[in-house]
Amino acid sequence: MLVLKGRAALPAAFHGSGCVATVGVFDGVHLGHFHVLRQVALRAQQRNMKAVMVTFADHPKAVLLGQAPSTITSLEHRLLLFRRAGIDATLVLNFTPKLRELTAEQFTRKILIEGLDLRELVFGFDSKFGKDRGGNLESLQPLAQELGFALTQVPPLMVHGHAISSTAIREAVQLGDLAKAGLMLGRPASLLGTVVHGDGRGKSLGFPTANLDLLHALQPPTGVYATFVCITDERPSKVLPAVVNLGKRPTFENAGHSIEVHLLDFEGDLYGRTLEVFFLQKLRTERSFASAEQLAAQIARDCAAARKVTSAAGEEWVIPGKFLPIESPTARTMLGML
Repeated sequence: MLVLKGRAALPAAFHGSGCVATVGVFDGVHLGHFHVLRQVALRAQQRNMKAVMVTFADHPKAVLLGQAPSTITSLEHRLLLFRRAGIDATLVLNFTPKLRELTAEQFTRKILIEGLDLRELVFGFDSKFGKDRGGNLESLQPLAQELGFALTQVPPLMVHGHAISSTAIREAVQLGDLAKAGLMLGRPASLLGTVVHGDGRGKSLGFPTANLDLLHALQPPTGVYATFVCITDERPSKVLPAVVNLGKRPTFENAGHSIEVHLLDFEGDLYGRTLEVFFLQKLRTERSFASAEQLAAQIARDCAAARKVTSAAGEEWVIPGKFLPIESPTARTMLGML
């Protein structure tokens, strides 16, 4: 997928061949977002054009309100998910005060038409953009008729009678309700991070760990989890069972907050590589142990428990999925196109 950084990258190299595009943050890239992205990709394919996502490096609320909610997915994670959904190019804009002042018509003319050669604009059911969120399906109809581009709106996906929302997912992840979050995401709640050097304690205990430098703030509650891990730069991508400790490692003084990943079936060097961690089930809360030997014995039990969880995960998840390393069968049914 081509990543265009800022307005300086416009006009895009594909200008002249046309594109089908959508605009938004798409934090979490949940099922509702994925539905929109797949419509963009399919409609672009039908028209022999590029499928384009226009997103923002940071949440617009940081400029609009002075603060933004914790992100469910970092920009890097969103880009990965956009690519998996079939998007050909993503334009990443910084939501500056100057950009904020662009009306929907100005944004459409300057960025979408002049910069990306827009031929069709796809809206989610509640999509709005431009100054004062003035750009929607109805308000842009006159401009679409004038400039000759199509407008399409994708209906919402409902879960238990409610539209899927990033706010509800954010709340579920923070509360540790992995089942609720996974239902709306269409995949297990996940984190993306880069492997960095740690203190080597895991290796000394007989359970080497990859220490992750996380790319965003939102995490499930502290504890020990059964997970799957995807090494994102491997082709084809595969998921590996793992135990993850998320927290402060209370057995060790001044350990600090960390996320440590012990892959159950892997040998090799992971430093500098990017891992995507899918949280399946919390195994236990963090607690302090009287000795390193007691901790090692508990980690062995955690590994055995994680093997049971990951071995049974195929009953709940499709592994690998058509687009994602792990997908929900319910998601496939709801989207009706996977």
